[in-house]
Amino acid sequence: MDKTFDLVILGCGPAGLSAAINAVIRNKKVLVMGTEICSPPLHKAQVINNYLGMPSIKGEVLLDNFMQHAESMGVEIISQKADTISEIDGIYHIFFGDEIITSKTIVIATGVPYKPTLPREDYFLGKGLGYCATCDGPIYKGQDVILIGHSSEAEHEVDFMAEIGNQVYYLPLYKQVGSLDSRVKILDSKPESIIGTDFVEGLKLKDGREIQAQAVFVLGGETAPDRLILGLEIEDKHIKVNRQQETNLPGVYAAGDCTGPPYQVAKSVGEGQVAGLNAAKYASRK
Repeated sequence: MDKTFDLVILGCGPAGLSAAINAVIRNKKVLVMGTEICSPPLHKAQVINNYLGMPSIKGEVLLDNFMQHAESMGVEIISQKADTISEIDGIYHIFFGDEIITSKTIVIATGVPYKPTLPREDYFLGKGLGYCATCDGPIYKGQDVILIGHSSEAEHEVDFMAEIGNQVYYLPLYKQVGSLDSRVKILDSKPESIIGTDFVEGLKLKDGREIQAQAVFVLGGETAPDRLILGLEIEDKHIKVNRQQETNLPGVYAAGDCTGPPYQVAKSVGEGQVAGLNAAKYASRK
């Protein structure tokens, strides 16, 4: 895979794909980072009646049409989520796993606002709670760590922590866990709350157990956009944008549900088009 792009789009739902095709039409080098199922809410919709020209269409069919359109135009889509993004000299560096790619512009199209897995996540962030074990795990080398996984994508980070941690606990929030390092202890429960006053001291489970640990990592869920890109302005839990879909950060655009209601396909496609066109113009100026 190439490492340098004009646009990197976070999210492969209607907004992300709309941004992608409009940027590709303008001869821009585009990468879309998504999940195995782009836009689960649309995929699960039994019928959609308010998308112009396609009455009474199943969400799964509409999403498949979007995907086929993007693929027919050569849009590159990878099943990866960004761990963190940093800006250096006007270029954005996107970190995921052990890879780094760069882009002139970013379009955020990550869907509905982030919902914390645990109470008081904001307070404990950086005080023993994190969202990337491969990034921050070495801080807790030789210590007890709990990892909460929303999907099987988290398992490589669990194995990584098993190599450097003391006792590593894994709390999978999905079925069919794969083959993990034998040193990992799997917890068959659900998380309730973080134990600790000033720093993480462990995790309380729904079954009443309390597991002591120096760190808790929440993996595989959507990362709040303002944690992904520091300095991003949020308003009423959504990314604040203007009519050009510009955020407060230069070269960063946002479109779709992440910018606010109504959470509708037509709105997402329209905002994606505006974001893609303006991001393409920005990339040309760069």
